[in-house]
Amino acid sequence: MLLPLIKDAFRHNLKPALALQSLAIVLVLSYYFVPSTQPAFNFFADLKSTYGIRYAIISTAIFGGLLPFIYLLWTGQIKRQPVGQLIFYVVLWAWQGACVDVLYTYQGIWFGHATDIATLATKVAVDQFIFSAFYAAPFLTLMMLWKEQGFNAVKWKASLNRSLFMLKLPANIASNWLVWIPAVTAIYSMPAPLQVPLFNLVLCFYVLLLAVLNRDENQ
Repeated sequence: MLLPLIKDAFRHNLKPALALQSLAIVLVLSYYFVPSTQPAFNFFADLKSTYGIRYAIISTAIFGGLLPFIYLLWTGQIKRQPVGQLIFYVVLWAWQGACVDVLYTYQGIWFGHATDIATLATKVAVDQFIFSAFYAAPFLTLMMLWKEQGFNAVKWKASLNRSLFMLKLPANIASNWLVWIPAVTAIYSMPAPLQVPLFNLVLCFYVLLLAVLNRDENQ
């Protein structure tokens, strides 16, 4: 039962994954090889350096929460509790922004800021096989399930069944690796002040693309 779910998750995420990874690679290459892009990169790097975790909280709330919510609302994909869903998306991604910023900060402290293969591989492994597998993916899965249950704690608790933990959650984690392992490799290839800004752009693009694909499938 698990393997078909993983295959379906991979199929569903393949196109957005390739698009997301292409975007991340283009941004990294632009930073290192296109001098005319430096003012834009420096602008975001300065913001991140100046405001630190506050920047991560606000920017991730906007790029991961507010902008996708506006698109979902505009395209009619949010049909109930719009105010509640707005608060949910913004608060959820503000929290995730703080968590990601802490992760990136400590990865730099623990492993340094070099971009050699060994350092990148170590950071990606910690990010995806510890942080993502044991916290981010399960947490987001549970939070999205709570939203799907209309923010009803009783219904949400009733949905926490064996199938969720033995099938859906592992499939989500596996498909998450397809999407994010190449993406975070690109993110960790950037200087520390640009890692959260790049994460924000990639996240926003990914969430919006998923929303577009889901809309097309439902039409």
